[in-house]
Amino acid sequence: MYNILICDDEKDIVNALKIYLTNSDYKMFEAYNGKEALDVVAHEDIHLILMDIMMPVMDGIEAMSRIRETSNVPIILLTAKSEDTDKILGLTIGADDYITKPFNPVEAAARVKSQLRRYLQLGGGEIKSDTVVIGGIELNDSSKKVTLDGDEISLTPKEYEILKLFMRNPNRVYSPSEIYEHVWQEKPIGNETNTVAVHIRHLREKIEYDAAEPRYLKVVFGQGYILKK
Repeated sequence: MYNILICDDEKDIVNALKIYLTNSDYKMFEAYNGKEALDVVAHEDIHLILMDIMMPVMDGIEAMSRIRETSNVPIILLTAKSEDTDKILGLTIGADDYITKPFNPVEAAARVKSQLRRYLQLGGGEIKSDTVVIGGIELNDSSKKVTLDGDEISLTPKEYEILKLFMRNPNRVYSPSEIYEHVWQEKPIGNETNTVAVHIRHLREKIEYDAAEPRYLKVVFGQGYILKK
């Protein structure tokens, strides 16, 4: 089963691609801007992304640039004929292919199949393992084991999920509300800032040698938190 993410701010295009790519071997995920795409990639093992360029909140170029910091998953850009400059920029940054709108259903399916085959032949399907390493921190999501400079550390379930979120998305700022929604799987209810701050403080005490001068998990004043790679 291959997990495919379709990201476009036009729902009709997303729905059309889902129909074109109907296949018992594909599981589809949807996003309608770059920020939503990053959220899906952070929580799902995605094997291929179809990404529109022009989208609100976060465009496809920025989203792709952030994805490329941690993943070599195939990305096919969805472009309009008038977006040649953005198309070239996308290919330069790391897109693997592009499809020009309006697209031919047969061509779209063929390009997806081709990129998946190439990715798997190169061993790409095995690159995103259960283990993530940043600096001296190693997180294994199968065993739920975290080590710091080789020594195992004990985290609560929420501390673990917070650390996993940051380690899978290094150099990205998360607000307390975003952290709360990801980890607690609930909409923020007004006191999430204090709740998240307490968990971040406890997490820092375990992964930082000096919590007052953190090497990894840092505050971005007025915005939230970031794990520096």
